[in-house]
Amino acid sequence: MPTLREPSRFATFALQLEHNATSPGHVTRLFHLIVAFLLLASRTALATPCQFESQGEGRVAAIVDARSVRLDDGREIRLAGIETTATTKQALASLLASRDVTLRGNDDTPDRYGRQGALVFIGESDTSVQAMLLAQGDALVSAEITDKDCAAALMASEAAARRQKKGSWADPSAIKNAESPDDILAGIGRFMVVEGKVLSVRQAGAMTYLNFGRNWTRGFAVTISKRTLPAFENAGITPKSLESKRIRVRGWVEGSTGPRIDVRLLGQVELLGANEPTGVRP
Repeated sequence: MPTLREPSRFATFALQLEHNATSPGHVTRLFHLIVAFLLLASRTALATPCQFESQGEGRVAAIVDARSVRLDDGREIRLAGIETTATTKQALASLLASRDVTLRGNDDTPDRYGRQGALVFIGESDTSVQAMLLAQGDALVSAEITDKDCAAALMASEAAARRQKKGSWADPSAIKNAESPDDILAGIGRFMVVEGKVLSVRQAGAMTYLNFGRNWTRGFAVTISKRTLPAFENAGITPKSLESKRIRVRGWVEGSTGPRIDVRLLGQVELLGANEPTGVRP
């Protein structure tokens, strides 16, 4: 599918249109080229990531918390696709206080707290507030957005901030080392990003374990339930293929002896290059 980074396609069409407009007997061909041009332009517009169906508009009346705002019509909106950092609420207030916004998403059904999940856009902007927060290093990708193009765009925004050490990424401990389980366990109940080498993969009942330590009970591990495996298999990935690979995983830390992150979405796991420096993958 064409993107905005392919201007040569449009330039080619323009040259063809100019040639045919001055060539007698080519009215039909000219008409076909115009139709093709319009279709290409339409597809390009649709190629912009995260442009889901509109869920309405409104003006931000209040910042409820680090990831929720209240509109002037009373709706409470939860920003989908991100997890918060220490600076998210302040950054959100700077971006959205008293601003007119457009909401986009695939489902506007409120959650059990009455909040509507959505991607939020300021005015007519094509860039979501989520992407802005991620690009500033003021949020983390949650991996809950399953649309491939949108998820990739959000991850790219986070990666850019990580490379430039913006916001929370300026802290060397923003990404936890899987070889230091105590550091991860100290953040139990928090959303974390962890990197390390998978030393072994084993299955126990309906659960698959990616072990990052020799001591299975105290080392860091990633758990993947049987119901999640099809998502990996559909992507051409088997848990066993991750053995001896360096990965980055994100999620909520749990556990009592050794820290665990339960992977429920494919986007929670990123495969890293063998010689790639920690924390800089684009």
